[in-house]
Amino acid sequence: MMLNGKNAVIYGAGGAVGTGIAKAFAREGAHVFLTGRTRDRLDRLAKEIAAEGGRADAAVVDALDEDAVDAHARSVADRGGLHISLNLVNRGDAQGMPLATMATADFTRAITKGITTTFITSRAAVRHMAEQGSGVILAFNSGSAHGSPMMGSTGPADAAIDAYIRNLAQEVGASGVRVLGLWAAGIPETLTPELLGSVNSEMRVDSAALRGILDNLDGMRILKRSPSLAEVAEVAVFLASDRASAITGTFVNATQMFAG
Repeated sequence: MMLNGKNAVIYGAGGAVGTGIAKAFAREGAHVFLTGRTRDRLDRLAKEIAAEGGRADAAVVDALDEDAVDAHARSVADRGGLHISLNLVNRGDAQGMPLATMATADFTRAITKGITTTFITSRAAVRHMAEQGSGVILAFNSGSAHGSPMMGSTGPADAAIDAYIRNLAQEVGASGVRVLGLWAAGIPETLTPELLGSVNSEMRVDSAALRGILDNLDGMRILKRSPSLAEVAEVAVFLASDRASAITGTFVNATQMFAG
């Protein structure tokens, strides 16, 4: 198993992406430490992982609370080491409106929350990883930093995280710590009318409209299909494993690149 003997902390584990990656990590032998702000979701996921033969602990941790994140990271490190840290906290992105008409609070929310949670969680992890001489810090975003219309706060938030990950990798590489990220966007299993409505308050999505959005995303990809959550999770497993030991300071593109 690719992650056998590894302790992996996942922040924001209660969402769809967190669920998929946590289960994939556990299947590959990792002991997953699930964190988030909703206890019921975390406990349910931990039970599902245990039922599948995996190991999982759940804890309520606000990734914006420095003391809570530091304490939790220390508790994981005390249980055999902190080997993998992955931030999947929902940033509260705002899309679907021109930047010229967007409210300041809508624009800054994702940028502030995204880079702050990435900083706090990675800082807590790297202190332990540097001491033990190894570890992997993973970030996750949509790869929108190159610039796309009507993407609102998403592109700037992605750009901030992209730059931070590359900078941190340069600082901690000599300690044996790898820092890298994964780009994924429009994963079908994660897209719901409720999610799309929360990102774009002006969008009204029913099941038929959602199907149209998914078909449009398929058509924009080079392979003319969208990557599944299972495929994205397998990429995350590889990046977190020792098999990817030559990769750091970069983002791996699992979007199948939008061709349009």
